[in-house]
Amino acid sequence: MTEALVRTDVAAAVATITLDSPDNRNALSAVLVAQLQAALVGAASDDAVRAVVLTHTGGTFCAGGDLKEALGRGLSPAEATAEGTRAMIELMGTMLEAPKPVVAVANGHVRAGGFGLLGAADIALAGPKATFALTESRLGLAPSMISLVLLPKMSARASGRYFLTGEAFTPGEAEELGVVSRALSSVDDLDAELDSICAGIRKASPQGLAASKALTTAGILAEFRAGAQTRAAESAALFASADAREGMTAFLSRRKPSWDASAS
Repeated sequence: MTEALVRTDVAAAVATITLDSPDNRNALSAVLVAQLQAALVGAASDDAVRAVVLTHTGGTFCAGGDLKEALGRGLSPAEATAEGTRAMIELMGTMLEAPKPVVAVANGHVRAGGFGLLGAADIALAGPKATFALTESRLGLAPSMISLVLLPKMSARASGRYFLTGEAFTPGEAEELGVVSRALSSVDDLDAELDSICAGIRKASPQGLAASKALTTAGILAEFRAGAQTRAAESAALFASADAREGMTAFLSRRKPSWDASAS
């Protein structure tokens, strides 16, 4: 029997979808992706659901793709990359196209594809334990796929810095940069903010929510549909490069890659 890595609970017109694979930092394994996709589609089609809350257990919201799991199933690095890219496109597209608001709640580390889930959400909240870093450039890669939903929400100055440097930033900075809607300083405040948002959504009609969401996502969806395959091809080429092989090998070996010119 397949282990449940995603849990869904429906109460008071809100479907709470919880990533529940803390042992691998809620990484996007094939099983977790399939379960998350099914949960999102199910919530979108459930007449009893007015909004979706996407949250997590453990100290990481989502660490991105689970390359180790994919390679363990016998996939080549190229096949694993292609599978992960398709999964990310499908998940982000489902969230953007859902006729119901999606609220992401992160109170842990956000990395790689975790940014894609935050960026595709209509509202994103960060708790006091959240940390953020776009470290792809340090691995010889780029945040290709997630840029489709991040670039429209971050300022040009913000993406110009953090896409390039890989620096970590705080929940407060994430709010200033447009990565999240609100950063809350305590779990109680986080819960209160989520309750307030859900209370407001419950007062709206399903038609009003769908039409209003369509207005806010129209531009992002158009760019997403137009650019997804280009970004996918770019991601595949980067993962197949010598730089990426060196970056990933160095990361797994806990050493500096050959191009690292830092003193530390």
